Amino acid sequence: MQEHFHFTADRAKIQKQYAAIFFFVSAQLSLIQTHLQRRNRHLVKQEDDMIIAIHILGKLLDFSSERAWHRFVTGNLFTNGQFLERSRSNRRCRALRWAMKWIRHELAKRGHHHAYAVVDSLPLEWCHAARMHRVKRFQGIADIGYCASKKQWYDGWKLHLQVTDQGLPMGYVVTEASCHDRIAAESVMIQIPHPYHLGDKGFISRDLQKRLYEEYPMALWTPSRKNQKHRPSEAWEKWIQQKRKVIETVFSVLVDQYRITQIRANSMIGFEVALDGIWLAYSLITLGLVEF
Repeated sequence: MQEHFHFTADRAKIQKQYAAIFFFVSAQLSLIQTHLQRRNRHLVKQEDDMIIAIHILGKLLDFSSERAWHRFVTGNLFTNGQFLERSRSNRRCRALRWAMKWIRHELAKRGHHHAYAVVDSLPLEWCHAARMHRVKRFQGIADIGYCASKKQWYDGWKLHLQVTDQGLPMGYVVTEASCHDRIAAESVMIQIPHPYHLGDKGFISRDLQKRLYEEYPMALWTPSRKNQKHRPSEAWEKWIQQKRKVIETVFSVLVDQYRITQIRANSMIGFEVALDGIWLAYSLITLGLVEF
């Protein structure tokens, strides 16, 4: 698909999306411009806001290959040869990852006024199951875990995500695949605290619920297991199940449209930059700041 994107894309629509992203990023970076000072600033061919906007646009157009995206940019957006070469563009983008994190965090704060937040996890598989015992990619960092929904083992990481009832991503944590949801739950929810959270059965823990309520405070509601002595009404169980569907929709969009499970990164920094670019692109679409 990406090899033929040059011939099938609507150039006017892409220019409009790029302009919207560029103006938003420029406005945000102007708030932290004093922290962007460095040597030989006057010699750069492209400003920081342009580099970040191009990176976000690539994730919005579901490019998972940096080489294919750079070829598309030089062939459609910067045809005069004024854009950076691929390696330098990638280095600049990685150097600006802290600015992208700051922008994403500011967008996530807009979820405070939403009704509630939902937490869940998504497996990020790096290789086929037949290769998971001999894969060398991220060896020593990723490990083997079990996906209960798919009922299969996989090698990779696990993404723990917090979204609002309107699908806006707030906090997230990436752990090894073997990490249980209860262990990472607190780290996810306290990044941008919300008073009300909904989780699945993997978050059932009286100690966790008590600690969250006493220290922050925030409420964590989960469905009950069949063997629990004190179970709520069926209406309550049905209500939680219905309200939690929003995060399943978010995961489906991230996998199908943004290719979050197909990030082609060979380093932690590259993976981090790609993930933050996806969060920014998806948040801008969710808030209606950019047309999809």
